[in-house]
Amino acid sequence: MSGTKKPVTKKIIWCFAIGQLGWSILSALISSFVVDFYQPDLTAKNPIDVLFIPQGRVILGILTILGAITWFGRVFDAVTDPWIASKSDRSKSKDGRRIPFMRIAAIPFAAATILTFWCPIREQSWLNALFLFVMLTLFYLFMTMYCTPYNALIPELGTDQKTRMAISTTISFTFIAGMAVAYMAPMIGEMIQPMVGGSLVTALRVTYTAMSLIGLVCLFVPVFTIKEKEYVTAQPSESTALKSVSATFRNKSFRIFVSSDIIYFLGITMFQTAMLYFVTGLLKLDRGMSTIYFVGMTALSVLFYPLVSKLTPKYGKKKLILIAFCIFTVAFGYTACLGSILPIPSEIQGYILCVLAAPAMAIFGILPQAVVADIAEADELDTKENRSGMFYAARTFSMKMGQAIAMLLVTSLGTIGRAAIEPGMEDNATALAEAAKNGTGLGYRLIAVVAAAACIVGGLLFTKYDEKKIYSKILKRPSEKA
Repeated sequence: MSGTKKPVTKKIIWCFAIGQLGWSILSALISSFVVDFYQPDLTAKNPIDVLFIPQGRVILGILTILGAITWFGRVFDAVTDPWIASKSDRSKSKDGRRIPFMRIAAIPFAAATILTFWCPIREQSWLNALFLFVMLTLFYLFMTMYCTPYNALIPELGTDQKTRMAISTTISFTFIAGMAVAYMAPMIGEMIQPMVGGSLVTALRVTYTAMSLIGLVCLFVPVFTIKEKEYVTAQPSESTALKSVSATFRNKSFRIFVSSDIIYFLGITMFQTAMLYFVTGLLKLDRGMSTIYFVGMTALSVLFYPLVSKLTPKYGKKKLILIAFCIFTVAFGYTACLGSILPIPSEIQGYILCVLAAPAMAIFGILPQAVVADIAEADELDTKENRSGMFYAARTFSMKMGQAIAMLLVTSLGTIGRAAIEPGMEDNATALAEAAKNGTGLGYRLIAVVAAAACIVGGLLFTKYDEKKIYSKILKRPSEKA
């Protein structure tokens, strides 16, 4: 692992973490609200007032237009990860291997986020679908250009367990904070709706744009405050992208971690993407309540951060991650029962879900990144080559493959139990809303059940991870003080 020229201070860690805040905001806006914006829940009390793209399972009777677009975006995103990682690992820029990529990507990353919600035609149109396809593809490209080099800096700045845990904990906090900021969008949108002529679509567009600009400012902080070569000494990798990917996946510990990670992201993405559906479709609450639950869940998870950091040295990362899988399984199973099935007031049901999910959010927010850093360091000791960028790219690849599948499932399963759309109703939002009142919400419950099942499978796969073997290697470093 590369050594540092200067000590990594708390100030540098926070400057680095603010970049995470920025891309967390941008990522959450897309992952949490694109589905609601383009395939809205028509039973909501204050529904999206414009339908922009064809609705329903119109591709082979199985897939939705939105599902196909988001699936392609995620797969494209995943495929470009190794390419960007290889270029970053091999970079010989005078400013370092990572920061130059982040600098180039920041503005187009934010711009693509904004434009995703500003399709050109204010009615259902295939042109809107094409526009959305292009914007999401660009969004994922520039997100990769920023995030893959960013993540590769984690083990390069954190060359011992103490610093690495400090970085992982701090960026996890800013990641959660970014999600909390983005999750305020539904409530803010409804608040400013009267100020923009009563259109919820316009209000949300203004809100998403403002939040994206905040995210852009945050993206710039590490780019202009951290001089990479003053803190990191790293030799550019000489491996080609193909050789680097091959070498990365030859690492057994990493293969086990990645297989579990794919399934985890399948489950958590389904849950997060469908959260608005759960609130408006199952609990029958206002859209603004989703903000309260989102923010409450993330804020409560932060309270568990000190406990996670305290328990990790004692019990190890593996045990805590397995516990988190169990917690999410229970929380997602509970989600499948939301609404009339439970003899509890709807608002209270939502608060219970927040309490159930928060501890697992804290664990998964901190520890997986640190696990990848451990594996990358142990691998360098074996191979004598620093490929941390490729390890994070490969991990991101797994994440995005899980997310791609999740988007297909959410957009397709979410249509189950909705009233049938008769010919001629596609362009009539009022008629669609009336028809949707007869829906059962079965699809939303199936989404939660599949998410719970994914966590069970992911946990079982992760039991095969040999944490002791990894620790035995990295603790041999004379400078290591774990």
